[in-house]
Amino acid sequence: MALPFVLWAAWGTAAPMKALELFLGGLVVWCLFEYVMHRYLFHWETNWAPARWLVFLIHGNHHSSPNDDMRNLMPPVISLPASALIWWGCMALVGHGGTWLFLGFILGYVGYDLLHFACHQWPMRSRLGKAFKRHHMRHHYVDEHGNYAITAIFLDWIFRSRIISPRG
Repeated sequence: MALPFVLWAAWGTAAPMKALELFLGGLVVWCLFEYVMHRYLFHWETNWAPARWLVFLIHGNHHSSPNDDMRNLMPPVISLPASALIWWGCMALVGHGGTWLFLGFILGYVGYDLLHFACHQWPMRSRLGKAFKRHHMRHHYVDEHGNYAITAIFLDWIFRSRIISPRG
């Protein structure tokens, strides 16, 4: 796993409190990024064939077969180059301390990937697990134009995209 490497790369690049601020900022940025990407890019409706193909490749194939365990995670061919670009962007924005920002962001991404996979593949029997699963399954089986958040489900309430009824 690359997270220990990112932590090693971040070590000593910022004072402890600044590192914590950047790390937490990365988590917040991840939550907003996840919501915006899922709502506006992954569900982008366009007539331009190349864009339609790309949206299907990135996310549409997951909606075609939501419980296919091979379609629940972003493939490394997309996630690794995207991660490298995001890390570079964090460094360009903040300097060497940007690695702490990236660490928060990428840890949010890993948490998202694990939670999303669990929602589709595991029973999720705890009260919290059931809440996450119910929220996401309504996105797939009630109305794909709502419940865009996976990890920060309160964002659907804030942005008024929350589906609360099992019927839509």
